[in-house]
Amino acid sequence: MKIEAIEIYRVAMPLIYPFRTAFGNDHTVESMLVKLISGGAYGWGEASPWKYPAYSPECSAAQFIVAREFIAPLLLGQDIESGRQLQSLLSGLKGNHFAKAGFDLAWWDLHARMEGKPLWQVLGGKSPVIEAGADFGIMESLDLLLETINTAVEQGYKRVKLKYRPGWEVDMVAAVRGAFPDLVMHVDCNSAYTLKDKEMLKRLDRYDLAMIEQPLSHDDLLDHAELQASIATPICLDESITSADKARKAISIGACGWVNIKPGRVGGMTNAVAIHNVCMDAGIPCWIGGMLESSIGASHCLALATLPNIKYPSDIFPTDRFYTRDLGVPSMVHSAPSEFTAADAPGTGVEPDPQMMEEYAIEESKRCIQ
Repeated sequence: MKIEAIEIYRVAMPLIYPFRTAFGNDHTVESMLVKLISGGAYGWGEASPWKYPAYSPECSAAQFIVAREFIAPLLLGQDIESGRQLQSLLSGLKGNHFAKAGFDLAWWDLHARMEGKPLWQVLGGKSPVIEAGADFGIMESLDLLLETINTAVEQGYKRVKLKYRPGWEVDMVAAVRGAFPDLVMHVDCNSAYTLKDKEMLKRLDRYDLAMIEQPLSHDDLLDHAELQASIATPICLDESITSADKARKAISIGACGWVNIKPGRVGGMTNAVAIHNVCMDAGIPCWIGGMLESSIGASHCLALATLPNIKYPSDIFPTDRFYTRDLGVPSMVHSAPSEFTAADAPGTGVEPDPQMMEEYAIEESKRCIQ
């Protein structure tokens, strides 16, 4: 397919309430939306590194510049027949995974639409129905956390993720485990610790956690391997896995027992599927994470979550969990308690609401073949 036009939008979506993690407190989610056009068809992608370079070295403003100044000129006018070819065209640009992801995801949506098939089927998903978990950031009190978790359990969620940072640590986990002795749960550290905290992290073994997500530095493998050798709870790598090669290296040194795959973090769907396959071949289970994207980005995560090596409820959320109104149409809604069903429409079946785009857009860029 020949890429005849490209549209790029940087948007800011206000959250219902602040999202508190080890990185800090966020009141909005900034994303980049990419539209690729070929003939009468188009596809949408979304990548959300957020406003500040805290989760990764990328941030939304820099991502938009890279997309506009470097990626769009490389792809405009090109005949691109595969995700691998698109990634090859971008291979000269170091890093900038989120910026690349917006285009890669848009290509996959465009490709699936032109095939007339749902994206999850094009990817080789086993079923359109996936299981999702419930996530909880740092809250004002333990009582409020326990109350909120209880509501999620009553709604049918089968696992919960607890954000974990200094000051909100082992005592918090002990309280949750005491209130919910049989609940599947894990903690997400968002790179807040070092090996100096090994003894504290070892104390988590007594609480029967499914995993400890990204306890150490965002780009580390070696220290995670040392930590994993000294604790019983499996480590899940998130920020550290930015490519299939990084996944291969992590597995080879015993740095993890799980891998969280986020399409934005790894440069798009092409690389996400490659990581999934590396992990599956090595017997390392995966699950899908999210960056609080609109339903445009979440629909890509949903399609990815249908693949066979996704063995844990994924971080895919209903719109009303974080937003008053979704930028994408349709919004994300449960098809059953703790479940989502991928659309049977071609592609992801989701695109932006024009009115919401106008309201939330910070800047935009449009290019077409002359």
